[in-house]
Amino acid sequence: VQLQASGGGLVQPGGSLRLSCAASGSIFSLYVMSWYRQAPGKQRELVATIPRAGSTNYADSVKGRFTGSRDNAKNTVYLQMNSLQPEDTAVYYCNARRYDQNYNYWGQGTLVTVSS
Repeated sequence: VQLQASGGGLVQPGGSLRLSCAASGSIFSLYVMSWYRQAPGKQRELVATIPRAGSTNYADSVKGRFTGSRDNAKNTVYLQMNSLQPEDTAVYYCNARRYDQNYNYWGQGTLVTVSS
């Protein structure tokens, strides 16, 4: 599966952005989708996991502010980010893992910068 992330940019503290990740090349509904982020000088961390069915799981740092969702008809996963703070500044990556395999696919990343 190929992943193409988009939607990053510069936003002021308290603002919002919506990231999108379009998947192609495989049956999207078979994949568990996740968003990760990597801030400068830090390790990549899991932000949200959007399962094939059921509720999205979130890192404690983004609960109540970020919402992950997927549209299987459009082969796309989203991350709605509200109340953004400077500590949310990072490159955001989408990740796909087929439910019956352990191999991870990665998109190219999209930069989110939160600054006044």
